[in-house]
Amino acid sequence: MPVAKRLSAFLATVVVVAALASGAGATEVKLAEIERTHTLRRQLLSSRSVPCDSWRFAVETNTLREWETIPAQCEGYVGNYMMGSHYRSDSRVVVDEAIAYAEGLELSGQQRKGGVGVRRRRDHALQPPLLLQERLRPYNWTKFAEYLAEARSPALPDTLRLYQRLQALGIKPVILTGRHDDSQEATAKNLASAGYTGYEKLVHRPQNAKVNPRVFKSGERRKLEDAGYVIVGNIGDQWSDLLGEPEGARTFKLPSPMYCSA
Repeated sequence: MPVAKRLSAFLATVVVVAALASGAGATEVKLAEIERTHTLRRQLLSSRSVPCDSWRFAVETNTLREWETIPAQCEGYVGNYMMGSHYRSDSRVVVDEAIAYAEGLELSGQQRKGGVGVRRRRDHALQPPLLLQERLRPYNWTKFAEYLAEARSPALPDTLRLYQRLQALGIKPVILTGRHDDSQEATAKNLASAGYTGYEKLVHRPQNAKVNPRVFKSGERRKLEDAGYVIVGNIGDQWSDLLGEPEGARTFKLPSPMYCSA
């Protein structure tokens, strides 16, 4: 591949991961109650006698796949994990490692000039305040679509920190999302308001796409390579963001016990 075509891509299939916003009214009270009354103790799943932290470990390691809802017995555990400091701490460790990796890359002048970083932006990236309650039952796509249209999700600080550092290094993020293209305007608006500006590309899933998220995203990464990009990194909170060739030179998995995108 000619040097002029070797554009560095930091495939952050990162959902532009946004922090959970505090809800209002009953939602705010509910989340406050979860934060106050639950700790990250080894709460058991009574049906299998499986501790909730073990359930989350199985989710994060891609051992437990294609699950649809958070076990009801683990509502308090997951609520405290997401709304407390543990989720931010886990995310910080991943982002710190991704930044250290990016800073250690030896990119040529031409690569820096045309550097691209692909980030993944999806449901979890800019996340609904009611998502915890929704994940205790089958997904309500109508309610979620209404939330997307509001375009008001905040950014997760550590993910935004990574995004800005990549740009400072001359690596331009490409944002790859599993959202359909009918939400493109709302997505772009939300990204801009959350601080994600100056990206190389924002790639949505076609409305009539028949493939699953993993196949779609790996296909889009292949298109980037065919166009001359070099994918030096790939970061996301779903395994479907990271699996499937080409995966990129290095992958980073962010935590996500809220939903599963197979």
